[in-house]
Amino acid sequence: MREEVIAKILEEKIIAIVRGVGAEECMKVAQALYEGGIRLMEITFDQKNPASFQATAGAIRAIGEAYAGKMMVGAGTVTTTELVELAASAGAQYIISPDVNVDVIHRTRELGLVSLPGAMTPTEVMTAHLAGADFVKLFPAGNLGTSYVKAIRAPISHVKLLAVGGVNEDNVADFLHAGMVGAGVGGNLANKKWIEAGEYDKITQTARKLLDAVKNA
Repeated sequence: MREEVIAKILEEKIIAIVRGVGAEECMKVAQALYEGGIRLMEITFDQKNPASFQATAGAIRAIGEAYAGKMMVGAGTVTTTELVELAASAGAQYIISPDVNVDVIHRTRELGLVSLPGAMTPTEVMTAHLAGADFVKLFPAGNLGTSYVKAIRAPISHVKLLAVGGVNEDNVADFLHAGMVGAGVGGNLANKKWIEAGEYDKITQTARKLLDAVKNA
């Protein structure tokens, strides 16, 4: 299963990040993303509200079951081994973290899941890679820019990097050209204002634009 997930990320390139959205709305967002062609979805844990962790795990489980064989679902903002285990028990297929926590990476791999920790510096990137990360998300990519990506890639071309933070349909191709293998897209895709307004069609439309940009990159 791990190799299948890794291959899917490399093939699809876009992971939709769904942050701060209730469990019921998550299902509607999943439908909108799927209709737009997205096949990878990350549902994040809210670190400010530990009481919501179980509900987030429930959303991961529900969407994973509803879209089994059609869309792969992972957990985001996973900061502890306990959250790795909770996400795994809910059926998450990959674990995305905001930082390089070696214990989180090791536990993710022990459970047979794909590890995608977040990093910014060359030291962090290599620490994550040597700890067993399958991908490293370079964050915040939008602030760092493609020139930084190219500088990082020069000595560390063997690590699979994902651009996360500030990525949209207008710049995703630039990051791919700079050597990133894919990108995570959050508020520019699963926009909370659209969700609150029930404008899920805008998510679908934006997803299609993103995928068109990736296809033409």
